[in-house]
Amino acid sequence: MKIEHLAIWASDLETMRQFYENYFDAIAGERYHNPTKNFTSYFLSFSEGTRLELMHKPEITKASNSTEEHLGFIHFALSVGSKEKVDTITEQLRTDGFQVAGEPRTTGDGYYESVILDPEGNRIEITV
Repeated sequence: MKIEHLAIWASDLETMRQFYENYFDAIAGERYHNPTKNFTSYFLSFSEGTRLELMHKPEITKASNSTEEHLGFIHFALSVGSKEKVDTITEQLRTDGFQVAGEPRTTGDGYYESVILDPEGNRIEITV
C-alpha cells in the first residue's frame, strides 16, 4: 500500500503550480477544469513518490490561521537528496521572500530538515 497523492485547496492555482515547479522540480499534468462544479486542478509529479494535487474552487475559503500548529494534517516533507540541497533551497526561498518557519537542523530523530511556508502558508519540510 502507498499514499497515491495529497491534495491542497489553493486560492491561486497558477502561483502554487509555479512554486512547486520552480523550487521542487514538479511536473504539472494538464490543467483540469469542470465548469459544472466550478473546479480546477493540477496533478504535480515529482521524480519519485507521491503526487500532489492542487485544487481550486472560488467558494473554498482559507482557514483562519493556517500558519499556526493545530490538530489534523500539518505538513508534508519533500526529500531533496542532500544537506547541501536542503540549505541551498531554503536560502533561495528566503531570498525570494518566502517564510522560513524552521531553520535547517538535525532533529532529535536524526532528520536534517528545514520548514518553509509555500505561497499560501502550507508547511513543507525540506529533508535529505
